[in-house]
Amino acid sequence: MITNRESGTNVNEIAAGIYRISTPVSEQMIPGGFTFNQYLVADDEPLLFHCGLRRMFPLMREAVASILPVETLRYLALSHVEADECGALNDWLAAAPGAVPLCGRVAAMTSIEDIGDRPPRAMSDGEALALGKHSVKWFDAPHLPHGWECGLMLETSTRTFLCGDLFTQPGGNPPALTEDDILGPSEAMRARLDYFSHAPNSRALLERFAAERPATLACMHGSAWRGDGAALLRALADIISQ
Repeated sequence: MITNRESGTNVNEIAAGIYRISTPVSEQMIPGGFTFNQYLVADDEPLLFHCGLRRMFPLMREAVASILPVETLRYLALSHVEADECGALNDWLAAAPGAVPLCGRVAAMTSIEDIGDRPPRAMSDGEALALGKHSVKWFDAPHLPHGWECGLMLETSTRTFLCGDLFTQPGGNPPALTEDDILGPSEAMRARLDYFSHAPNSRALLERFAAERPATLACMHGSAWRGDGAALLRALADIISQ
């Protein structure tokens, strides 16, 4: 569903109660085109993963409002501190009076306690948070793919892995959800602009995520992906360990 025809911002349900909000960026801005995605978990206590760029806030707000009242948002989650993760955080906090930032302990300590207009709910590694029918589990992921404070989340009922910048794909108009190869395109993009920190614990972290058997990968840039998430994560581990 397109929610803004001028920008092309669109919303699609990629798993039960989980919506991909995507805004394409033209090839004039980024060669080959690009997308910025947020993921909305619609439930008793709705959660938005990635707060998005500040300048895109009106587009994101319009998209969220097509699914549920913006003021009912409860958690505004981010993987790490970067403009496309939390640039619009305070705009969301102003629009949703009952919402709080949601992040890992390191992000809370180093940044969000200062830059957020409300104190964050800091999650510990392995901690679960019930939203209603859905529940999310937090994983500390330092330096994977980048950022000391990085963390990722799994929605446990649908086994949707909110995997942040992992498997970043180019293209301004990809399908919302695909079963086609995303590892090849993401590695081709990383060859041009390597955004991985190549930390020594990367393989162990990817194996930990694989052990959760994700069925859907909710990528921040490009298509979400459905299939054997464990196998794809292990394939990525093999590549970056070479």
